[in-house]
Order: sequence, then C-alpha cells, then structure tokens
Amino acid sequence: MIIIGADHGGFALKEGICGYLKGKGTGYEDVGAHTPDDVDYQDIAYEVCKGILEGRAEKGILLCGTGMGMSMMANGVRGIRAALCASSFTARLSRTHNDSNVLVMGGRTLALEFAVDILEAWLGAEFLGGKYARRAEAAARLVEGLNGGKP
Repeated sequence: MIIIGADHGGFALKEGICGYLKGKGTGYEDVGAHTPDDVDYQDIAYEVCKGILEGRAEKGILLCGTGMGMSMMANGVRGIRAALCASSFTARLSRTHNDSNVLVMGGRTLALEFAVDILEAWLGAEFLGGKYARRAEAAARLVEGLNGGKP
C-alpha cells in the first residue's frame, strides 16, 4: 500500500500518478489535496507521514511545486526518510543505499511521463542493507547527538 499526497502545486501530477497506480492495480490511499485550490503543503506531508508511521502504508509519495517544501517537512519526522528525486537513477539509489520510504517529486518540474519512470525505479528497488545499513545507523546516532539525545 502506498499513501500519496500533494498540495496545489503537485495536484495535477498526483492525479496522473493516481491514475497510473490504479491502472496497474497498485493499492494507494490519496490524502489530498482533492482540488487544485490553494492548500498548505505541511498539512499534506503530515498526513502522509502519519499514515506511514501508523502502518497504513509502507511507502509514501509527496508532491508539491518543486518538491522542496514537502521534502523538508517530511524529513523532520522521525522514522521518515524522504528523497526528493528528479531522475530514475537518484530514485533507485535513494532506495538501495538510503532506504527511503517517501518519494518526493516536483509537480511543476516534472512531466507525468518522467514522474512515472522515477516512481517505477523507486518502487522496483530494494534496500541493500550491509554497509548501507551501518551508515544509516551511524547517521541516526550522529543526528541524535546533534539534537541533544533526541533523534
């Protein structure tokens, strides 16, 4: 199951991706926006992150105009590893090397065709573990130290 959300800047791309997922028979939950009207990106990012942390979905997709706002918001949530991707190469590596659980893309920077290629690369890749797991654990410890013991 995938949970997906977008603000007004990513609305059109979200609609296209939802259509693509539906056509493939991939289960998803759309948490909005449900119209192209102005909406605050942080509220949508919150719903996607919450859905993953509650176990309603294993992976999430966030879309806004550039992807930057959604990415910054999502990466502030403990347990979320959001990757802003603009190519299938970076999407694949975000999964294999960094175990990303949220894919972020820009609705004003990517055509649906390219976004689908990125999504397919991301969905088709698995975390490699090994040295990458060790690095991820070390990064979590360092962040915890910088945050005064709070990851």
